[in-house]
Amino acid sequence: QVQLVESGGGLVQAGGSLRLSCTASGRTFSNDAMGWFRQAPGKEREFVAGFSWSDGSAYYADSVKGRFTISRDNAKNMVDLQMKSLKPEDTAVYYCAASSIRYFSERYYRGVSGYNYWGQGTQVTVSS
Repeated sequence: QVQLVESGGGLVQAGGSLRLSCTASGRTFSNDAMGWFRQAPGKEREFVAGFSWSDGSAYYADSVKGRFTISRDNAKNMVDLQMKSLKPEDTAVYYCAASSIRYFSERYYRGVSGYNYWGQGTQVTVSS
């Protein structure tokens, strides 16, 4: 059974930092696309950052570019999200996602339908 488990969420003041971690089990995702999404109350789940399966390159939503960094440790089957200069609008439940689906365009991985494995989410709250 495939499981993705997020950790590292919490409450932080604006301008602060948090590091989220996602540990996968039940499948090796070293050759798969992985990513982070977030969902604020009353809003749709949105893409934050991801890794391409084809060349391992990272890509980001414009709203977090320059502030967030995604990284992965294939040996540990983990993917992290380092978040800096946090803003109140970053407040959301953050989800780790993985995909065994082979799309040949990054744009498919910027949507929830590009992923078939999801974690349960971890809350990030940024106070002003």
